[in-house]
Amino acid sequence: MPDTTSQRDPVQKHGGKKKKKILLALLATLIAIPIIAIIFILTFDWNKARPWLNAKVSEAIERPFAIRGNLEVEWEVPAKRMAKSDRHLRDWLPWPHLIANDVHVGNPASMKQMDMARVKQFSFSLNPLKLLHHTIGIPVLRFDAPYVELQRTDSTHYNWVYKKKDTGSKWELDLERIVLTDGVVRVVDAVTKADITANVRTLGNDTKYGIGFKVTGSYNGAPVTGGGKVGQVLSLKDQNTPYPIQADLRSGPSRIAVEGTVTSPAKLKAVDLQLELAGRSMARLYNFTGITLPETPAFSTSGHLKGELDREHGRWTYDNFKGKVGSSDIGGKLVYEGGKPRPKLSGNVSTRKLVFSDLAPLIGGDSNASKKARGVETVQPGGKVLPVEEFRTERWKAIDADVRYAADQIIRDKTLPISKLSTHLIMKDGVITLAPLDFGVAGGTLRSTIRMDGSGAKGNTIAATAKVSARHIQIRQLFPTIEKMQATVGQINGDAQLSATGTSVAALLGSSNGEVKALVNEGTISKMLLEQMGLNVGNIIVTKLFGDKQVQINCLAADFNVNKGVMQSQVFVVDTEEAIVGVNGTINLANEQ
Repeated sequence: MPDTTSQRDPVQKHGGKKKKKILLALLATLIAIPIIAIIFILTFDWNKARPWLNAKVSEAIERPFAIRGNLEVEWEVPAKRMAKSDRHLRDWLPWPHLIANDVHVGNPASMKQMDMARVKQFSFSLNPLKLLHHTIGIPVLRFDAPYVELQRTDSTHYNWVYKKKDTGSKWELDLERIVLTDGVVRVVDAVTKADITANVRTLGNDTKYGIGFKVTGSYNGAPVTGGGKVGQVLSLKDQNTPYPIQADLRSGPSRIAVEGTVTSPAKLKAVDLQLELAGRSMARLYNFTGITLPETPAFSTSGHLKGELDREHGRWTYDNFKGKVGSSDIGGKLVYEGGKPRPKLSGNVSTRKLVFSDLAPLIGGDSNASKKARGVETVQPGGKVLPVEEFRTERWKAIDADVRYAADQIIRDKTLPISKLSTHLIMKDGVITLAPLDFGVAGGTLRSTIRMDGSGAKGNTIAATAKVSARHIQIRQLFPTIEKMQATVGQINGDAQLSATGTSVAALLGSSNGEVKALVNEGTISKMLLEQMGLNVGNIIVTKLFGDKQVQINCLAADFNVNKGVMQSQVFVVDTEEAIVGVNGTINLANEQ
């Protein structure tokens, strides 16, 4: 058999060389493709790609997007801006870095047809690997000289959050962070009736805050000015990264100052702030918060505000707050919870030392100068004692409340024998109930249950009822400035039930109906005072000549019928071992006579 080995060697050698050439060609092609791609990207006129890019971005964010100015592309290696421990092999792959000029972003279809944002220039690096998965991946989006208009038309429709929807689109946007430089941000919020413009500037040499701003505009109908600072980088990807914020805003004499963090600002997931509030009356905060608070003198408070906004309706806690209301101290904890049919305010508030005159604005009983200071137009007529300032019942229907309040010590005039105060306020469906309202009075207690129904449709008219019980009121302490009463022994117990309709304290008392009763079972009273009560001139002279003494009280009883604001004495008798004094007459609460 012939030897063929030597005959096949040239063929095999030729085949091996051919395979090597093919492998080298493939390798050269693989190397050439990215080089050609890089050359193509660097030399290609990317302005020709603007229509395609505009369409793809518009499709991904479901709102109009347009680059109207020049579009350039540079190269960026992500690994160069990363820590060594975070680098991977893929991070050395160059990414195209796009620089776009005169860019406009529209609003979603549900919003007004105007730009949500426009920017002189923005730039970003595009992750090429994510394009293989129909994702426009942008780690950082930088805006230079932006104008941004954030809108909210109701509690569920707002334009500053991209919500992924199942629309059949193959493309989606993956935006991680936003960086802003000098520009303007405007917020138009129909929910809070806000129209606020912030002029934004970049801060240098500030490790915590990168952006400063000044604010002008209005909130809930009230003018707003102020400013503050926030972090430069806004993270949209990491939902748990706290975003630093500091602000000091004013509206007339009202002031709101905050410093702390907001978690996930795009969705307001959580808020953790130190909050300072000040104003001429707590009631004036209604324009800012929509929360019904009582009329007060000028106040200031400082405390810790936490907001849990990822809950169904949101929950705000103002904890460990302290401050001043008029000349009185105040402190405690309040919790505001959103919900339907209305939100709710609950908590515990206390005062160590309460200046009694600071309670006067609650019922409109302060002076005209005080009313002017807290922004009330109502003027108390001269010569009229009962307050005519009307209640704001339309605000009672905006919120429910369950708040307890206690004052340990009351600073008051010597003629007012009041020592302490506590109450439990419940407001529901436009009805306020104080159950109970307790005062420490003259060594005893004055306990009331008051109900004021402001849920009716007749303006600020209130249907009110009051049940009052006085127990163990010491006679000598009840009249601390009457010298002859200081030797008196005995205590008063009494009850009253009243009902009325009206728009103010004066109107309520002037239309009241019911009864008032009081009783002293035993004790002693000054003989001189007793003679003076009976206008017994002869006995008064004799007592002055021979000296005063204490007279035993057998009984003191008073019973008044109240009809349309007129208190008519049914029984008013002072029975002692030396005399019986009877009193007749009326007290007219309407004309204060």
